[in-house]
Amino acid sequence: MFPSEWVIRRRSWLLGAAAILALAFPFVVRSYILSLGIEVLIFAIFAMSLDLLLGYTGLASFGHAAFFGLGAYILAYTAIGLTPNLLITLPLVIAGAALAALAIGFFVLRTTGIYFLMITLALAQMLFSIAIRWSSVTGGSDGLAGIPRPVIGMGPLSYTFSSRESFYFLALALFLVSWWLLRRIVGSPFGWALRGIRENEGRMRALGYNTFRYKLTAFVISGIFGGLAGLLLSHFFAHAAPDNLYWTTSGQVMIMLIIGGAGTLSGPVLGAALVRLLPSFASAYTDRWQTLMGVVFILFVLFAPQGVLGLVQGLRLARDRRIPENRT
Repeated sequence: MFPSEWVIRRRSWLLGAAAILALAFPFVVRSYILSLGIEVLIFAIFAMSLDLLLGYTGLASFGHAAFFGLGAYILAYTAIGLTPNLLITLPLVIAGAALAALAIGFFVLRTTGIYFLMITLALAQMLFSIAIRWSSVTGGSDGLAGIPRPVIGMGPLSYTFSSRESFYFLALALFLVSWWLLRRIVGSPFGWALRGIRENEGRMRALGYNTFRYKLTAFVISGIFGGLAGLLLSHFFAHAAPDNLYWTTSGQVMIMLIIGGAGTLSGPVLGAALVRLLPSFASAYTDRWQTLMGVVFILFVLFAPQGVLGLVQGLRLARDRRIPENRT
């Protein structure tokens, strides 16, 4: 039996086991492993947000870190200067990331291909330069530190996520909500229209679709979830750094998609886990872990360009083609 069929037939059991594992995880692992788990959840949200553009719409953005960093800085300003209550900070981050994505997307979506990739990179680098040079506002290269722990609720009914375990459950809850919302989006008629734009935008225009509006909407939604990931990261580290806006952050999340597999919601999660966990474990055994990461990435590009999930699907198709031959 092929592994994917085994998974499908035992889906309910596997989901139940995954739920139990997720709930027990913070209580059975060391604090360092728990921190890695939280980072994986945060970057999984970030990777899924880019996947909506790259995997489903065919827009290769190399400046997605702009929304990640903006979410972090908006949260930092609000939490330090006003309140860390998520009932206030979360809507502000969503609104700020949406407005920034709307403004940026209105201009960059008038380009395509390599030009789109380069202009998104340039805009993200412009924001990074502002964050570095406007030190009186952004803290310069030091960023903004001292972000308080997140709070939710009002008055005596408020709860502070002061422990690492409680923050894990916050990150897990937001990850599950993000995954569910994105799954609904990509499975809706809007999501199928995005797939049509990815495959043949000219034909979609000929059918009467306003492809610019569809792409702009996808760009804004992607920016919102990118900002949400930035909010979680800055709360977790109690720090908003300009490095969150740097092009290497955009490159890292794109590598997550390439390794995991774009065009699915499972691929970004798998890619986020591999990219965040492999350096941590490899560095414990060798000082050349960066070389190891480079080799792994090259191997994926050469032999599994569709990522881990694409490789599994390819093996399944090859298996299905061999079955009729064996019967004859």
